Amino acid sequence: MPPNTTASSGQKPGKSGRKKGRKARLIVLVLVLAVVGCLGFGAYWSVSTVRASFPQTEGSVTLDGLSGPVDVKRDGNGIPQIYASSDEDLFMAQGFVQAQDRFYEMDVRRHLTSGRLSEMFGKGQVDNDAFLRTLGWDRVAKKEYDTKLSDSTKKYLQAYAEGVNAYLEGKNGEDISLEYAALGFENDYKPAKWTPVDSVAWLKAMAWDLRGNMQDEIDRALMTSRLGPKQIADLYPRYPYDRNKAIVQEGGYDEATETFGQNGGGDDGDGSGTGLDGTGDGSTDASGDVQGASADGTDGEALQTQLSGLYRVLEDLPEAVGVNGNGIGSNSWVVAGSHTITGKPLLANDPHLSAALPSVWYQMGLHCRSVGAKCQYDVSGYTFAGLPGVVIGHNKDIAWGMTNSGVDVTDLYLEKLTGDGYLLDGKVKPFKARTETIRVAGGASRTIIVRETGNGPLLSDRDDELVKVGRKATVDTAAPDRGDGYGIALRWTALDAGTSMDAVFAMDRAAGWEDFRAAAALFDVPSQNLVYADTKNHIGYTLPGKIPTRAQGHTGAVPAPGWDSKYDWTGFVDQDELPYEFDPERGYIVTANQAVVDKDDYPYTLTTDWGYGTRSQRIDDLIESKIKGGGKISTDDMRQMQLDNSSEIAKLLVPRLLKIDLDDPDVREAQKLLEGWDYTQDADSAAAAYFNATWRNILKLAFGDKLPKELRVKGQCLWVKPTDTTGPADENRSVRECGQRDAEQAQPDGGDRWFEVVRSLMGDEDSDWWTTPEAGTREGATNRDELFERAMVDARWELTAKLGKDIDTWSWGRLHRLFLKNQTMGTEGPGFLQYMLNRGPWKLGGGEATVNATGWNAAGGYGVVWVPSMRMVVNLADLDKSRWINLTGASGHAYNDHYTDQTDKWAEGELLPWAFTEQEVDRRTGDTLVLEP
Repeated sequence: MPPNTTASSGQKPGKSGRKKGRKARLIVLVLVLAVVGCLGFGAYWSVSTVRASFPQTEGSVTLDGLSGPVDVKRDGNGIPQIYASSDEDLFMAQGFVQAQDRFYEMDVRRHLTSGRLSEMFGKGQVDNDAFLRTLGWDRVAKKEYDTKLSDSTKKYLQAYAEGVNAYLEGKNGEDISLEYAALGFENDYKPAKWTPVDSVAWLKAMAWDLRGNMQDEIDRALMTSRLGPKQIADLYPRYPYDRNKAIVQEGGYDEATETFGQNGGGDDGDGSGTGLDGTGDGSTDASGDVQGASADGTDGEALQTQLSGLYRVLEDLPEAVGVNGNGIGSNSWVVAGSHTITGKPLLANDPHLSAALPSVWYQMGLHCRSVGAKCQYDVSGYTFAGLPGVVIGHNKDIAWGMTNSGVDVTDLYLEKLTGDGYLLDGKVKPFKARTETIRVAGGASRTIIVRETGNGPLLSDRDDELVKVGRKATVDTAAPDRGDGYGIALRWTALDAGTSMDAVFAMDRAAGWEDFRAAAALFDVPSQNLVYADTKNHIGYTLPGKIPTRAQGHTGAVPAPGWDSKYDWTGFVDQDELPYEFDPERGYIVTANQAVVDKDDYPYTLTTDWGYGTRSQRIDDLIESKIKGGGKISTDDMRQMQLDNSSEIAKLLVPRLLKIDLDDPDVREAQKLLEGWDYTQDADSAAAAYFNATWRNILKLAFGDKLPKELRVKGQCLWVKPTDTTGPADENRSVRECGQRDAEQAQPDGGDRWFEVVRSLMGDEDSDWWTTPEAGTREGATNRDELFERAMVDARWELTAKLGKDIDTWSWGRLHRLFLKNQTMGTEGPGFLQYMLNRGPWKLGGGEATVNATGWNAAGGYGVVWVPSMRMVVNLADLDKSRWINLTGASGHAYNDHYTDQTDKWAEGELLPWAFTEQEVDRRTGDTLVLEP
């Protein structure tokens, strides 16, 4: 039976939103008239079509399956707080409410995770589906559900699915979302029922975007076509442990005595490692060669062609929460009560993810009226639409935040293919193969074959060119016979069934540190830095995750030869041996994607590719400055720290840039902007605009023009010396070579790895990196200062073209803009539909590797490509005085009052009140909907 409505089934705006509602109706009316004009062929959407899917937020609705009434209380921003008397009712209501607000987003997500986007969007998604089917996220999720998850977790997932399906029952597409009305013009797609596996699979998509160093692994190998081992090493400098502190400084791990370096095949105990690719210290010598290349005879060409093709596939894959694994970061830190105004801990978190509309996060509270065995939850925070429970937030006893750990949980293997199998230790092994059929809206189905080696799925099968090139790739005589060529296989922890869904519920009900650590141990993938605080005045940190161990000499920095079993994974680090910290003496813990442990303090190689610690050290410095000044830290101090716009690379470069003698008065005028600049990147700062333009041009001249085409921006072409030059007769020959990467993913991206690259080269004024040829009328450079001068000149004229000649009109925000785009039709739909679904721009401060991490890619431009996707500060002394904000709003419905009602405040750095106790929730409630059995 469809839900029985005893009040109007349309949206009834909350008391705080009625004036907004009238304004929104006028906007909708104008746009509907515009849409009718654009369509021109008789099909049109009325105002009622646009508003038909808005959620009912008052009155009552009958849901079959509930055991008792459930209250859904929404505040003035439409954020729901759910009150129930049993766990099953609580999660069923959560499914119903999330579907009310975000079902289209949920539906797209499950089609993404199952490789069925073509069923919704047609033949343009077939290649993406083929790749996603090859990964097999939904197959792993089903195995996880069937064999790994606890009975209680399955019960909650089932209840959640029942709630979603109760919402869907009896509804047509246009009753669910405006996007379905648009899809109705193209095909007869109808949403299917929600299943528990749909929820579990989303954790695999999240893990994919947070998967660690796979991108660096590919890039290092691709660089070998243009750069030598020493040059590649220059571009992957060692982690600056002496300058940027690791997370764990006073904590440790539960030692396994002499088993380190032996249990699971870890390093030899001193963290030194002896492999081609690394030294065990969170850095790499970055030769870029396949591990064991000299011994096994694999030349670079086979690997180059395989990885180049693989990147083409990866680049087109829709991201789930990040920019396809690039630039993913986050901030989370906790300050003990000894350093706070309240005398209890304060915990802050702001994950840095792709800007999406609606936001990837969904805010809500889940409350049992009486917490006990029948109903165990009283928790509030952020989750994902489609996922039951709360992922980040607090309950009545504890709070927690997350940042990506960056540990290496993926390895690429170059596989030797032959006939119907692959080579392993001199013997041919048969592929594990399956057939997948991809259904296509408006077209014929396509059948693919997925092949797996012992290391994992053959990703290279998804690119026709790779198959051809693999058969022809040149190899040394010491390598295995060519046979049918080479392929690339992926070994990744998330392709093993795990228990991360169990961890979500366990954290939600944890009452203290031991409970929390036990819950964290269940969080297999993605491996996250977990920051902790509780109302009893404790703070802590723990690193969970399924983290592989590798044989001596294999640290996972570059692809490995799959035909040699000595490069297989040897096990996983035991959870008791992973780093943690509890109540450190210094009284605070900072995580911002820096190294987890110091290179000499831990026996396992967790990764060779940490973030370089720029943000984390800045946060550390801000906290220390407050403490050493004798001050106590407040909730608002934590918020202000989240908004810190200071540029660390500007502090390094500006003093040098101001010493450059410039002849051109217009360039000198721009240079003067840097005099007295405090290095903050506020949206209205002209100095920040000019510095960042200069930084971008330094990177382009020094590094970008020297990288291989596979890493450079698509469409940017250079005349270069060909890589096949063989003798003196070829010395003057050059070819035109064009970049192949999307602007948001090209290199050099300007992140803090590049900060460290430039810092390490500053003392070598005559390094070859500081050379660049003439370009038209512009002089070349033979040393550092000449290149800096050229960059300052180029930056001046670039900004003149973009912002005008008058520097008084320049501002960083005019360059650094955020556009929010609906992640399906907002990017691929017809122009009028994009206009209806998308929002922006917003002019932002902040920047790359700043605490206020509004990321931009220096190779591609200045536009914002990732953001603090939410911000929160939890006050453990009084949870009702906690604060939070989302990037967009609670609703996924265009023109709903809560579609982007938080974005302006987010852009200004404001936080909203975060009610937790029932009394405070009631005080802030605008609308109440009762779900009745």
